Amino acid sequence: MGRMATDVGGTFTDLVHFDAESGDVFITKALTTPADPSGGVIDAIRLSELPPADVSYFAHGGTTVINAITERKGVKTALVTTAGFRDVLEIGRGNRPDLYNLTFLSPVPFVPRALRFEVRERVTAEGDVLEPLNRDDVAAVAEALKAEGVEAAAVMFLHSFAFPEHEAQCAALLRELLPDLAVTASHEVTREWREYERTNTAVLNACVQPIVERYFTKLEGRLSEIGLDCPLLAMQSNGGTTAFAQARAHPITLIESGPAGGVIGAAIVGRAVNEPNVISLDIGGTTAKCSLIEDGAPKVTTEYHLERTRAFPGFPVKVPVIDIVEIGAGGGSIAWFAEGGRLRVGPVSAGADPGPACYGRGGTDPTVTDAMCLAGVLDPEQFAEGRLTLRPDLAEAAYAPLAEQLGTDVAAAARAAVRIAEASMIDALKIVSVQRGYDPRDFVLVASGGGGPMHAARLGRELNVRETLIPAHPGVFSAWGMLATAPRLDLVRTRFMPAADTGQDAVATIFEEMKAEARAYFAGLQGVDPDALTFATDLEMRYEGQEHSVRFPTDLGRDGREAVLEAFHTAHERAFTFRLDDTPVEFVHFHLTAEAQVLRPDLAPLDGTGLDAAKARIGTRKVDFGEDGVADTAVFLRRLLPPGFEAAGPALVEEASSTTMVLPGQRLRVDDYGFLRISEG
Repeated sequence: MGRMATDVGGTFTDLVHFDAESGDVFITKALTTPADPSGGVIDAIRLSELPPADVSYFAHGGTTVINAITERKGVKTALVTTAGFRDVLEIGRGNRPDLYNLTFLSPVPFVPRALRFEVRERVTAEGDVLEPLNRDDVAAVAEALKAEGVEAAAVMFLHSFAFPEHEAQCAALLRELLPDLAVTASHEVTREWREYERTNTAVLNACVQPIVERYFTKLEGRLSEIGLDCPLLAMQSNGGTTAFAQARAHPITLIESGPAGGVIGAAIVGRAVNEPNVISLDIGGTTAKCSLIEDGAPKVTTEYHLERTRAFPGFPVKVPVIDIVEIGAGGGSIAWFAEGGRLRVGPVSAGADPGPACYGRGGTDPTVTDAMCLAGVLDPEQFAEGRLTLRPDLAEAAYAPLAEQLGTDVAAAARAAVRIAEASMIDALKIVSVQRGYDPRDFVLVASGGGGPMHAARLGRELNVRETLIPAHPGVFSAWGMLATAPRLDLVRTRFMPAADTGQDAVATIFEEMKAEARAYFAGLQGVDPDALTFATDLEMRYEGQEHSVRFPTDLGRDGREAVLEAFHTAHERAFTFRLDDTPVEFVHFHLTAEAQVLRPDLAPLDGTGLDAAKARIGTRKVDFGEDGVADTAVFLRRLLPPGFEAAGPALVEEASSTTMVLPGQRLRVDDYGFLRISEG
């Protein structure tokens, strides 16, 4: 029996299968089918030729949720809120990321004002009822929703993080009056304060819920048709998995489903090679994603903002998400001229259909993949194990108009596109490292995705990391990471309590209530023992009078008050460069992470039997390394490289899912696990 994971990306759908008895790993790729993503999943399973009946565990991640939101393809959605607060969704926050931008535009809400309804009810921030819920108002809203043909509704009442009963009553009544309406109550998604953020989170969950419901129902049916009968789990943004049923109810928890698997995989690789501090980089066909891992653990935040840039505040999502910075730069990113004649790369992508011009599937726009094909990095005959023959002539034709406008030749235009894409990637890597107070020299760069190994050597050099590491099967690394995940639940409670007046018993009571909720949640998951969970606790605290808090891991019952306060002061100093030891401190949020115990595949050292460096070298070809010039470059097959192999750059290492590029002046080494290690010579 084996474990299978699939990851639906913008261009490819990846599949990884781990045989628990033999330890063998099988990978394959299929083109993503954007009109119906379940088609790409089934295609990948069929290409694998693995018997579905032998699969005992199935994990699934992808871009279904985030694509539906960013492309504004959610269903017609309404908002039901406390009287007087219908405009919270539009007012948002007064702060602007780009202070001096005189052409700043506020985000357009996902629910127009005409579909934002008010009902009379009111509670205090402490959870005391000032005005009971007016059920007649709710009934009137139900009539209006029916008349407007609304498919989903979000319910968000003021201070429901402290007193959710009114929201629960309203949601129950709407479900009773309108059985076909998808209803999301904000407390079902988050119990953290800040009304604008909770409102937006509930709205985004509601607008994609019917879409995800239909998708998972269809996927579940098609998996059953081909004979796959095992627990079906969805990859969540927090780095854990959940049952399909839970994913249907709370699809917003899947917003960074695919990239989260890659970060978990990078953390596992780092721990295996005794490198607990890792910068994870995943470059796919549409986007590049990066995240920072410190002391072996990815950072999880509830301060996630979708589509946020330096000039746009984005849309807040108040659910636990691995702290990922994502930009629109990948293999399929199109090179184009913006207004004023400035060359840009991305965020528009050629995707899977038609794909880059060199795929020969009808694409005519110049992409990063086309540039790599023209540079000689990609072998036209062996791309994707020969299943797809690349057309350099079509790539050249795609770049010809760009070169003409730049007044240069095609090769120079292709080099320019690659450097612009890599400059965007460096900016993203600096956001998760340098801009957050971390020195990249203390980290290794773990690069994955189909495009990661092609760009990692140069990005690692520019970032000045200690070493760049390419794991096994980088092109399907996110799916590989999903194999090692476990069902997980993140809970948070907002409670404002002065640290000086709060005893350990009060804190313990809050965490015990959350643990009971976690056990009840896991009791409904197949194959999980709710009495065998592992728990981790974090606190968020702030100095009295501050607006924002600092989160840090701790256990008050184990560590004691003084140790907790010192941990807070230290975390605050790291985040803001100062500490106020004599200033009163207060609790703000209590975080609990609960994880189930399941069998996970272990990393094993590479068996060198049959591996031969001489046979691994399959030839030489000219490669354009941009600013490092054009050079005759040794080409190796990764599957034949033995542990301990070393070579000086320039070099290319080819495998089924990607090609690793080693620059002149760098050195390549294969470690005991078969990972490629690139360092400066």
